[in-house]
Amino acid sequence: MGEYCLCERRRTLYTYLMITKHASNGLLWIDLESPSQEEIHSVSKDYNLNPLVTHELSAPSVRSQVDLYQNFIYLILHFPRLKRGSGKKEEREQEIDFVIGKRFLITVRYGGSEVIHYVSKLFDTKATLGEGDFGSHAGFIFSFLIEKLYESLLHELNAAGESLCTIEERIYGGQERNMVIALANVSRELLFVKRSLAMHREVLESFEVAGKKLFGEKFAFHLRALIGGYYRVAHAVDGNTAFLLELRETNNALLSTKQNEIMKTIAVLAFIALPATTVLSLFQIDTLSRPIVGLPFDFWILLLMVGAVVLGLFAWFKRRRWL
Repeated sequence: MGEYCLCERRRTLYTYLMITKHASNGLLWIDLESPSQEEIHSVSKDYNLNPLVTHELSAPSVRSQVDLYQNFIYLILHFPRLKRGSGKKEEREQEIDFVIGKRFLITVRYGGSEVIHYVSKLFDTKATLGEGDFGSHAGFIFSFLIEKLYESLLHELNAAGESLCTIEERIYGGQERNMVIALANVSRELLFVKRSLAMHREVLESFEVAGKKLFGEKFAFHLRALIGGYYRVAHAVDGNTAFLLELRETNNALLSTKQNEIMKTIAVLAFIALPATTVLSLFQIDTLSRPIVGLPFDFWILLLMVGAVVLGLFAWFKRRRWL
């Protein structure tokens, strides 16, 4: 455990196994990454958490929820992961558990988070420089953290939008067939984000009610801003999804047009070849009288006849604009 004395503020930062604590202006943020049962029970005992909350923190949950207790709010949110690591297999979705008291915030997660790492560094830096005034209670730290998590998702969705623009250029560049898989990959990512965020609105609306009871009406604006942050992400998902659907329809239409042209060309060529084949077949019949066969230059005469039939049919198809 290390302790640092600052000029006007006191900040204590220590790490015990996977527990990291950040303190500033009387507010405490405890972050647990893939904690053990011993660590969870230790933190629960220190902050007098309800046994039900301790049980929920002990393992990942499949559903999002929000519960109001006497001195804190317990909140579970799931966030999608769009980025890939360095070739390592990672979970597509990350659960983050929040325990929000008036003077403390506890975050529990199973796996790393670039956003939480960034916010923790920012928190410590501001505290060190004497600029660590995040607010009068831990609700402000929570709202700032959620805001950054949504900002990160918006950056990822903007990158998905840029990918769709690139796909659009390649579609009109004649690469429709290759873009089928590219569109399917982007569609999978957007559907995954939409599914992961499906419960956020209901949870944040419930948290708005609980937050007013715990932190007072003065915090109402920040609570509403959290819901606004969710809507910005949801609108970005819907916008990209609408763009994707338009591109998919355009790509399918262009593919169908090309396939129809190919099929029409094959049909015309087959129709042209049929009379020529018929002519040659007539001269292969073993009869007593076969005109032309046996005359000087009979091969070339037959070749000219077949060529004339083919050219005549080709000219007729061109005139009819079937080719």
